[in-house]
Amino acid sequence: MPRAAFIYQDALSRHELRSDHPMRPVRLRYTYELLREYGAFDHPDAVLVDPRSATEEELAWLHTPDYIAAVKALGSGTEGVDGARFGFSGQGDNPVYPNMFEAAALSTGGSLLAAEMVASGEVRAAFNISGGLHHAASGHASGFCVFNDPALAVHYFLNKGMRVAYVDIDAHHGDGVQEAFYGDDRVLTISVHESGQYLFPGTGFVSEVGTGAGRGYSVNLPLYPYTGDDDYLEAFSQVVPPLVRAFAPDVLVTQLGIDSYHSDPLTHLQVTTEGYIEAVRQFAGLGLPWLSLGGGGYDVNAVATPWTLAFGVMLGTEWPDQLPTKFDQEHGTGSLRDQLIPEVPSNVKTDIRRHLEDTVGEIRQQIFPVHGLTP
Repeated sequence: MPRAAFIYQDALSRHELRSDHPMRPVRLRYTYELLREYGAFDHPDAVLVDPRSATEEELAWLHTPDYIAAVKALGSGTEGVDGARFGFSGQGDNPVYPNMFEAAALSTGGSLLAAEMVASGEVRAAFNISGGLHHAASGHASGFCVFNDPALAVHYFLNKGMRVAYVDIDAHHGDGVQEAFYGDDRVLTISVHESGQYLFPGTGFVSEVGTGAGRGYSVNLPLYPYTGDDDYLEAFSQVVPPLVRAFAPDVLVTQLGIDSYHSDPLTHLQVTTEGYIEAVRQFAGLGLPWLSLGGGGYDVNAVATPWTLAFGVMLGTEWPDQLPTKFDQEHGTGSLRDQLIPEVPSNVKTDIRRHLEDTVGEIRQQIFPVHGLTP
């Protein structure tokens, strides 16, 4: 039985949101090419799987019928549809582009297929790098996201009677997923992100703890700008593993956005490949059936290396640090792992530490007792 599935085909990387748009699907192809050059898909524990398209019935687990119809109409060029009503604008975060419905349904279907493979026990882990589009709401697009595949994958697991831990390490708060399950104690959502005080979507504060039966099941770990590996991992380790273990889910869903990376042009965190991959190792160490999704990452030449490392963790293997020659000539810097750690000024480091201690302390006081943990 394969240990890990990788969901990909070139159709996922061919569309373009807009010529100057920061979300560039070609980064998916770069990741696939790097893994292929490392021989990942010849690994006895790996399986490469073509995605399928999500059906309209599946999309309707979360999205409203009028929104689904609008995405189809706008993407096919139908006139008379008010795109602004559904979150679309030509020069905004979510432009309309040709075959938008087909592209979004394919990436979403890839996540649902990966969820099926994990739920059935066909694989222990599955990674859909085209997924992780966590901002989309039930009735409108948001933050480069058309359909919310992480929330739909969680719905799939819930339909199977499974309890789900969803952990999101994108630099942007996973607001769409949080909203979808804000009152549901069958889903533990944890988002580790740059504080909404400084970054889109302006949400994801510790005080957002859930409502009704879901109170205490929505967890937010907002980080101060310029937080680097040591502080990032300290906060992560104090919050994520203990809460997931206490919740005792049947399955783990992770959104592995890499816009926390120090060179990302849209964010301010200072995480390196080593900090990122240590968080992924901690996910693996939880020992749960594991669905992973992509997400942000806007330095187009700095996405493939951390996602390649992440798939290596899922396979239980290490890739050589020297990049394959062909990939290195086209996209690389010679090394799979970062060789330098970004410098953070001491006065900023003091602010980072104060923010971290206050934030973790608040989470421990507000969230830990709900799950039987000592504050």
